[in-house]
Amino acid sequence: MLQDKGYRVDVYPKDGTPSPRELVKYLKQYPYDAVLCLLNDTIDAKVYDAVPSAKLIASYTVGYNNIDVAEATKRGITVTNTAGGSSTQVAEHAVALMIGLTTRLVEGDAYARKGKFKGWGLTTLVGTDLSGKTIGLVGGGMIGSEVARILHHGFNSKIIYNDIAQNEHLEKEFSATRCATLEDLLGQADIVSLHVPLLPSTKHLINAERLKKMKPTAFIINTSRGPVIDEKALIEALKNKTIAGAGLDVFEFEPNIPRGLRKLSNTILTPHIASARDSARVQMAEISASCIIDFFEGRVPKTVVK
Repeated sequence: MLQDKGYRVDVYPKDGTPSPRELVKYLKQYPYDAVLCLLNDTIDAKVYDAVPSAKLIASYTVGYNNIDVAEATKRGITVTNTAGGSSTQVAEHAVALMIGLTTRLVEGDAYARKGKFKGWGLTTLVGTDLSGKTIGLVGGGMIGSEVARILHHGFNSKIIYNDIAQNEHLEKEFSATRCATLEDLLGQADIVSLHVPLLPSTKHLINAERLKKMKPTAFIINTSRGPVIDEKALIEALKNKTIAGAGLDVFEFEPNIPRGLRKLSNTILTPHIASARDSARVQMAEISASCIIDFFEGRVPKTVVK
């Protein structure tokens, strides 16, 4: 899309993402007008100093906690993201984690592969129903709303949510109820699903005290950002059966996943792949390219980070 518009496009030549030092080195080679960055790229003052010509940072992500937006604003640099570009895929992954936990699907797979299956047993790996359960959405935006749609129509779930803003569409279309406090939601939900950005106010939003508010039969799902959960507190809660289980696609210190989590049988762990679908990757690329094109053609990009 960018080349069709006549832009010069330089692509990092190696697999994976560059180290901070490499990123600065490459950006110093040419007076770039825009930088399209990935989730693992830390965009801070050192990067802005390396490419003072840049007027736009287009992030190939929905979350943008890897970007110093305040510093960009100070320097007159616009920042965009790919909001909405992977909502359906991330929501489907969140629901898949719920299904996996309630059916004990991953445990069953391991049980069969290890040769433990000796025939049908009355009490072997007994799970719990997903249908009819109360789902607590922490964050009622696009992804949370898609989770609500899938579960309301597909599993007859009761939807409750907590958000700083009311979502009338969520309430009207899926009979969702807004909880006044997070604690209220945690006490009611059979499954808690996190859909908030990583901000100073949401770091360790789920901590030891709040995990104790949850039902001992409840599960927690995180497809947002790892540091939203205090991982040490979560491990203790899972060990002590304070809660029943957790489905995690993101981790506090990625790519490190604590051994304490990896050892637990009541967890499903996936390597930050909730949006890893061809459809999502293409859509996010198109949004990123459109942001750059709109910006340099004098239009306000649709996904400017506020």
